[in-house]
Amino acid sequence: MSATPAPRPSPGDGAIIEAFLEMMAVERGAADNTLQAYARDLEEARGFLRPHGGLMAAGPDAIRAYLADLSAQGLSEATRSRRLSALRQLYRFLYTEGSREDDPTGTIEGARKKRPLPKIMSEDEVDRLLALAEREAGGTGEVGETERPLETRLRAARLRVLVELLYATGLRVSELVSLPRSLLASRSRTITVLGKGGKERLVPIGAEARAALDAYGAVWKQAGMREGETFLFPAASETGHLSRQVFARELKDLAVRAGINAEKISPHVLRHAFASHLLQNGADLRAVQELLGHSDISTTQIYTHVLEERLHRLVSEHHPLSVGRGD
Repeated sequence: MSATPAPRPSPGDGAIIEAFLEMMAVERGAADNTLQAYARDLEEARGFLRPHGGLMAAGPDAIRAYLADLSAQGLSEATRSRRLSALRQLYRFLYTEGSREDDPTGTIEGARKKRPLPKIMSEDEVDRLLALAEREAGGTGEVGETERPLETRLRAARLRVLVELLYATGLRVSELVSLPRSLLASRSRTITVLGKGGKERLVPIGAEARAALDAYGAVWKQAGMREGETFLFPAASETGHLSRQVFARELKDLAVRAGINAEKISPHVLRHAFASHLLQNGADLRAVQELLGHSDISTTQIYTHVLEERLHRLVSEHHPLSVGRGD
């Protein structure tokens, strides 16, 4: 079984806000004034919520108390709504990253009753993205292996395996970038993933992802892989591995080169594509829940719109009342 890195301690509120702002800047292209507004609003909330366990531990009651305090200060409805919106965005980010099991703003009066549908890539768009990543990595032989610097080839091979693994497994981006180097030597058809809460799960990988891993390992070996390296995607960072922000930027750049709107692409959108395309092609919701690492089926039910579309198509194409009775 592949080795897995030890779980890291929960970050403090300052680190949480910083990570959120980085995501907004990198993945959503938020303007400086927008980022500054988020920072001000979240620091304000952070100060109030400190006695309630801080941003990470605050529950719905603490959020309601904060909103009541804003009202008592005489702040306008628009200002209160903006500050609540900042908290919603933050907690959605923490939930998506697996840092929290819930969204404490979800039961606050005025919150949306339904979670917004995830952004979805079509299968054709994913195919174009994967094909370009493979082509740029030299996987199809279209680019001569001796015609490019080794560093360029290594970066292209890394991006290819990142995209292949993400779409093949539906990993959270934090799980993906922290995969262990031992994965290169394993010939197993599954990988062991350390998910949120330190929970392990087995995720199968397909032939294309394995081929991308092998190609990446070969180029990495040529580049002088260090024997003691821990991570599959090492980097000179605080964590020792590639950051999700760097991967998000490279993914968006790849999307642009593939002729896909970069605004609709992020690592999490590829995770959504993994789940949605499985369901479109007949997978069971419970199986998708296990693969995504959701502890509660209600989290996975955000994809029920995919199931509903498939069932509607089945009925419209095959039910006698829809296709017409024979003579």
